[in-house]
Amino acid sequence: MSREYRLSENDFLVSQTDQKGVITFANEDFCKVAGYTLEELVGKPHSIVRHPDMPKAAFKSLWDTVKSGKVWTGYVKNRTKEGGYYWVYATVYPMPGGYMSCRRRPSDMEIADAEKLYKTMR
Repeated sequence: MSREYRLSENDFLVSQTDQKGVITFANEDFCKVAGYTLEELVGKPHSIVRHPDMPKAAFKSLWDTVKSGKVWTGYVKNRTKEGGYYWVYATVYPMPGGYMSCRRRPSDMEIADAEKLYKTMR
């Protein structure tokens, strides 16, 4: 069973991508939690941290929302470089030339609710 990385209250993960979802910037917290160096992340698709438990429908919602110029929020289970996982509450903002995602630690109840919901989706 893969190991969970629990974000601290102070962790605040930030990344920016181009319009195709390729990472152009990642802050220190994102690198630390995901287990990658900045050099390993820049130029890679953001899906490098996508966990296979995440339903495709969640990412369709994200992309449909931000491509229409609106802000998307939701809970995301991501995968670390070492094969573990971590949960985030993400806010994704459309911006000129791409997108910015800011992520913080969700509560245990929010994670439980997201897991329950995602089991009903694909």
